[in-house]
Amino acid sequence: MELAYIPSPSSGVLYLGPVPLRGYAFSILAGLFVALWIVDRRWVARGGQKGTAWDIAFWAVPFGLVGGRLYHVITDYQLYFGEGRNWVDAFKIWEGGLGIWGAIALGAVGAWIGCRRRGIALPPYADALAPGLALAQAIGRWGNWFNQELYGRETDLPWALHITSTAGGRVPGYYHPTFLYESLWCVGVALLVIWADRRFKLGHGRAFALYVAAYCAGRFWIEYMRVDEAREILGLRLNNWTAMFVFVLAVVYFVMSAKLRPGRETVVEPGAAATGGATGGATDGSAGGDDAPDAAGSGSGSGATEPEAAGKDGKADSPEAKEEAGPKKPDAGSKADASPKEKGGAADKDAAEPGDAKAEDAEAETVRADSEDTGPGAADSADARSKDEAGSAKKS
Repeated sequence: MELAYIPSPSSGVLYLGPVPLRGYAFSILAGLFVALWIVDRRWVARGGQKGTAWDIAFWAVPFGLVGGRLYHVITDYQLYFGEGRNWVDAFKIWEGGLGIWGAIALGAVGAWIGCRRRGIALPPYADALAPGLALAQAIGRWGNWFNQELYGRETDLPWALHITSTAGGRVPGYYHPTFLYESLWCVGVALLVIWADRRFKLGHGRAFALYVAAYCAGRFWIEYMRVDEAREILGLRLNNWTAMFVFVLAVVYFVMSAKLRPGRETVVEPGAAATGGATGGATDGSAGGDDAPDAAGSGSGSGATEPEAAGKDGKADSPEAKEEAGPKKPDAGSKADASPKEKGGAADKDAAEPGDAKAEDAEAETVRADSEDTGPGAADSADARSKDEAGSAKKS
């Protein structure tokens, strides 16, 4: 008795008039948009500019789609170039067939080109992308459900997938929903990467390496359950060998990177530091925006010109203006310097005679008074003192 199972859709295509809406394509596109939304937020949080992720995706996404299709066609070429096959079907991407290995490899080339054009390094961008890419795979795997493909061995479990199509040699029945297993595994990988990135501050591509290693570990046992036609090497499906090889590469990179380049990048996009990033520098205070120069009295020039104009127009007769103009009436420095020489000329002559210590003391006192008193009143008092001392020098 059939108690429970996962039904398959009767058709993977919904027609909107003459326009076909394919479930496989919709799943891929939905996954891409989720991934780009996540990487954009993570990139800004790392100090990059908003929108950079979308600019790089302009290169990465087409390269990834081409790479995924190439990997699938090359590794399963018998489906398109074997006897009784039509090679034109190799271009029918909407019918399914994207190899994640080729999509990541060639997509990385496109991302590298986009990063080079923006003047940023690829590893920090890959770290920001890692959890979003895992979630994109989780969503994209539901495209296999629409196409009734990539299922596992027969089972009587309550979550068995009910296959009803006979196209392509399918046999109707109840099978392991390997598409669902991989979808759930990818969600777990995304959560793992997010947790590890926050806990250990992963940088220099290590978050991406963690995603690759964790995905490969799950892909190995899921791939082992599948029964669809695939090439085998030494009793293992080609994708099993690929998963093992890529897993080792990811682990080696993670370990070596942690030893050679520990920590996380402090600057991921140099241009963001100059412009204040997506938030205008308001979060870290490095760039205060339009209000900061005015508050400091600089930047636009208004802080310097307004007091000057006010001094000319509105403060001409004010106490501040008078106080400002007061010291300019007497030339204190010149008067104080000139008076001892003019008034005390005789004292200078007498002081020049040897042995006259009093005259030398008087001259030193006059110089000291000049250096200490700088105001107008001080200049007059210094003048008076110099006269008295000059007179006493004459008498002596």
